Amino acid sequence: MQDIDLLHTDDMDQLLERAREKYGVVFEPVRIGDLTLDILQLADMEAYIDRLAETARDGLELPFWAKIWPASVILGYYLCSLPPEKPLDILELGAGVGLCGLVAASRGHKVLITDNNPDALLFARINILRNNLQEHASVQAVDFTADHLSRRFDCILGAEILYMEDSYPHLLRFLREHLGPSSDGEIVLSASKTRRAPGFFQKAQEEFQVSYKTLECRDNPAEDHADQESHCITLYRMKARQQ
Repeated sequence: MQDIDLLHTDDMDQLLERAREKYGVVFEPVRIGDLTLDILQLADMEAYIDRLAETARDGLELPFWAKIWPASVILGYYLCSLPPEKPLDILELGAGVGLCGLVAASRGHKVLITDNNPDALLFARINILRNNLQEHASVQAVDFTADHLSRRFDCILGAEILYMEDSYPHLLRFLREHLGPSSDGEIVLSASKTRRAPGFFQKAQEEFQVSYKTLECRDNPAEDHADQESHCITLYRMKARQQ
């Protein structure tokens, strides 16, 4: 019960204390367009993974949720293009630290940020408070392979959620059941270009019109370094086929 309460408290000190019980953390600015957000991050991801490797007995559970993936950044840029004068009811799946949901909330949309990892939800809640977005964003534990919510959304987001092929039928069911009935309802997914997920999109096209665009981003676009790694990210937009 205490963990559930933590996801709804506005006591930043209590939330940070819980995060620091397990991780070394630091707030880092993340810039997307003209928007800068403070995002709670692991202070040293590599060192944390090394410690996990030393103590793990039954395999490592790596904190992939704590990483800001290039696909999240690209999706964040897309969300900056949504008109703020028409607020949407948005659901973010597999949100990790909640970057995309925070971008949408900063644009005035109402956002439910979800993940099935309790630590991810803790970090996302901290990030909501840190950026004063609690009037527009909330968090909830959701496993899209099993859960059903009692509401539908104008827009459903997901960055790098197509990495488990076994989850595709469940994800499609969840998307179908939770996208609102409006013809403007949209699902927006982003993923590395290498993660083509044909098994997902071949099935998705039976129920959704799917369009896509591949974009390139760099690790730090504010710096002009030739040796920076670039990433090709595909942005998928899905609309329900009209019956």
